[in-house]
Amino acid sequence: MTDLFAFGLGIATRNARGETLEVYYPAPLAKPEGAVRDLIEKHVPERSATLPAEFAAKLAELLPPGGAASAAHRTLAEAGAKLDAVALRTDDAIASTAEAYLKLHLLSHRLALPNSMNLEGIFAKLPNVVWTSVGPIDVAEFTARQIEARGAGTPIVVHGVDKFPRMTDYVIPSGVRIADGSRVRLGAYLGEGTTVMHEGFINFNAGAIGPNMIEGRISQGVVVQPHSDLGGSSSTMGTLSGGGNITITIGRNCLIGANAGTGIPLGDRCTIEAGLYVTAGTRVDVLDENGTLVRTVKARELAGQSDMLFLRNSTTSRVECRTNRAAIELNTQLHAHN
Repeated sequence: MTDLFAFGLGIATRNARGETLEVYYPAPLAKPEGAVRDLIEKHVPERSATLPAEFAAKLAELLPPGGAASAAHRTLAEAGAKLDAVALRTDDAIASTAEAYLKLHLLSHRLALPNSMNLEGIFAKLPNVVWTSVGPIDVAEFTARQIEARGAGTPIVVHGVDKFPRMTDYVIPSGVRIADGSRVRLGAYLGEGTTVMHEGFINFNAGAIGPNMIEGRISQGVVVQPHSDLGGSSSTMGTLSGGGNITITIGRNCLIGANAGTGIPLGDRCTIEAGLYVTAGTRVDVLDENGTLVRTVKARELAGQSDMLFLRNSTTSRVECRTNRAAIELNTQLHAHN
């Protein structure tokens, strides 16, 4: 018997040509074992299969009673529709739209951390979709659907045209606040205690471990560790920016000021003053605790270090890095979700 990397059972949307636009997996499973694994292996011998609603009922009986996964699969069974199943034996490159959606769900369900899975091929397997008030619609079919809807007096509202949908249309993680659902893509990871304000943004395969205050942008591949704060309109440079391959991480108790940003990973207790963007090539004057110049380096040489305070000298306009021993503290009232 082989091991299973992940399994998803859900409901797919297809276009008129029978092509999958997206799949909703209410309770994906990471590395299922025992009787659950045996049932999956019996009914899904290949990577994917279409299964009757009764399969969801059998699966619900084998999952821990009273748990969210059991309840979700029981509800799937009651829906009575044919279900789409994907069983991944290994963490291979993505081979279908259904597999792409399964891995995005694993991230947003907190079953996998950003940068922990093989997402090769994801863009090729995600079709561009019109995301609307009546669900996903194929781009080529939208005009006909809109004419039909307007004729019935119920125009369709378009939320966006993109490969990635809003996370909140698929997953609502526990213990989080999201001021604007359109600012968080499916495939984002939001840990307990994370608050995403109106101007905050979290891309797929990126996230905040929580608790965190996010008022800026977390780009693809970027991970923010607990108790760090991204100020209003701040940003982090993801691996998709300019084809870079450096993974940006923000350590614990860091503050990226308003309109500031970083293109280098930061350790713990780091601060970048408002309005300052530190890229890998930024020339930085490193000062000791007495304010004496020690050396001048490119910021990439400081990557990953802790206790750094980056600021721009108001007299010389040079970027300086000083020792930052005082860690920030998040407002506990803002992160109370009970």
